Amino acid sequence: MSLKNSSILDLKLPNEPGIYKFFNIDGILIYVGKAKNIKNRVSSYFNKGASNTRKTLKLVSEIAKIEFTIVNSEFDALLLENSLIKKHQPKYNIQLKDDKSYPYILITNEPFPKIYATRVLNHDLGTYYGPYASVKAMNNVLEFIRKLYTIRTCNLNLSDKNINEGKFKVCLEYHIGNCKGPCEGLQKLEEYDEDIAHVHHILKGNLGVVRNYFKDKMNTYANNLEFEKAHSFKEKLDLVERFQSKSLVVNPAISDLEVFTIVSDENTAYVNFLKVIQGSITQTLTREVKRKLDEPENEILLMTIIEVRELLQSTSKEVITNIPVDTTIEKFNITVPQIGDKRKLIALSLKNALYYKKEKSEEIINNRSEDASSRILTKLGQDLRMNSLPMTIECFDNSNIQGTNPVSSMVCFKNGRPSKKDYRHYNIRSVEGPNDFASMYEVVYRRYKRILSEEQPLPDLIVVDGGKGQLSMAVDALKALEIYGRVPIIGIAKRLEELYFPDDSIPLHIDKKSESLRLLQRIRDEAHRFAINFHRDKRSKAGLKSQLEGVKGIGKETINKLLSTYKTIQRIKETDVEEVGKLIGMDRARKLLIQLNPKENE
Repeated sequence: MSLKNSSILDLKLPNEPGIYKFFNIDGILIYVGKAKNIKNRVSSYFNKGASNTRKTLKLVSEIAKIEFTIVNSEFDALLLENSLIKKHQPKYNIQLKDDKSYPYILITNEPFPKIYATRVLNHDLGTYYGPYASVKAMNNVLEFIRKLYTIRTCNLNLSDKNINEGKFKVCLEYHIGNCKGPCEGLQKLEEYDEDIAHVHHILKGNLGVVRNYFKDKMNTYANNLEFEKAHSFKEKLDLVERFQSKSLVVNPAISDLEVFTIVSDENTAYVNFLKVIQGSITQTLTREVKRKLDEPENEILLMTIIEVRELLQSTSKEVITNIPVDTTIEKFNITVPQIGDKRKLIALSLKNALYYKKEKSEEIINNRSEDASSRILTKLGQDLRMNSLPMTIECFDNSNIQGTNPVSSMVCFKNGRPSKKDYRHYNIRSVEGPNDFASMYEVVYRRYKRILSEEQPLPDLIVVDGGKGQLSMAVDALKALEIYGRVPIIGIAKRLEELYFPDDSIPLHIDKKSESLRLLQRIRDEAHRFAINFHRDKRSKAGLKSQLEGVKGIGKETINKLLSTYKTIQRIKETDVEEVGKLIGMDRARKLLIQLNPKENE
């Protein structure tokens, strides 16, 4: 019915359970909902006193036509709503984001069945187990099965006729012991089918059947003094027990149970599922569900339970949840346990749901961070009048104390974040005394000469920590390499946070609160920190060497051994002479410790 010439109050809506559909002016279905009372529920969208969210108000503003369908019960309404949402995917409805196809394990229904993983369901081919939320977990199960049984992997048609006519020959799998050669009639179908029956039990989680079989076989062969055969079944029994120990065993009395828990925020719900058979968790799944308009958690949970059970073709009669779900479904019973092992299962499932929610939240934050980085880099490019975004920025700084132990550092930022694997520090070779300008020329020249020789890409922006003098020397280095003009370069002076450009005596002042200036300051400070730490380490090593160089018989190679092993003079002093002797020889160790501890040897 159209709303074009009538208000919602004029619509003849039934006071019956059912579903309602909202269409926009173009006739597109934009929302499907269910209700115990269609008239009351639809009217609530249009009541002026209703506390509707902005999303609901936007929906209401687009409604041009309403349709409804009456059903017998609220549960029937839920099923119909779910079916229509899947079919039409209305933009304001719930959406299951996790719509990827999960892998299954298939046991084919041919003579000498094969077992393999697949994502395509065709129930005519055989029996499927799954789906598995983790490919790794599925592969672990397959590997476990192949360790216990020799299942064929070939695609041959092993009919009685083909085998009797001798159409096939055994392959490498037979010779290495992974197959018993059914293609040549070397393995009977009855023996093979017995193994396949055990595999069905394993995939259903009934490990007790398999374990008891191996135990009986082991005891039988042992009693008959056939110890080699008994040992082979003991190894299989041990394998089953080790595999089962990896599963969480809650209580063997819990035979067939499903656990569903839900946690949510304003926009999204996260539902975790655990399948428990004979006390062991055999299957897990977590689904992320987009919440539709003010839908309560228990309705989301009920819909997800129905969908997951349909997906898994579940026949379990008992389902436990963390919140009450008001429904009467004959196929299974839903309860909320308060104590005991079932309550522990709820806690475990909730832990998984909360962890998944946390991971998704961090993913959203990281995406926002990437968006923020893109915004800041765009602003920086605009402030510096660049033609492209400065995705890779390299910054240089020098460090020395009155000209001693001069060093330089280069730090690299990519996408606005530190790329520490690309950091470099430099010992200044060609400069004596406190000469920051010459040091800057040397380090910039060395850095980009190497970049060019290795045919690596140049950065998008070069930053020099310093004013016009340091910038001028860095520019001279680029000119000497004939790459000046290919890379934008600026200097940043500490005093007033001024930005200098080559051949321009007037600095650029960016707003002190600007995100782009804060990024440049962060990069400059990181270069300064990296240089200072390197300089401090170098001074420390120089001090150590000066103390060690006066010891007779201690050369540069021995000094380097001592420094790399003990780091400090104090640690060498506190070490036993025997231990030092193992490193540099007893004679030199005695001389060294006598000189370092003169008072103790007087």
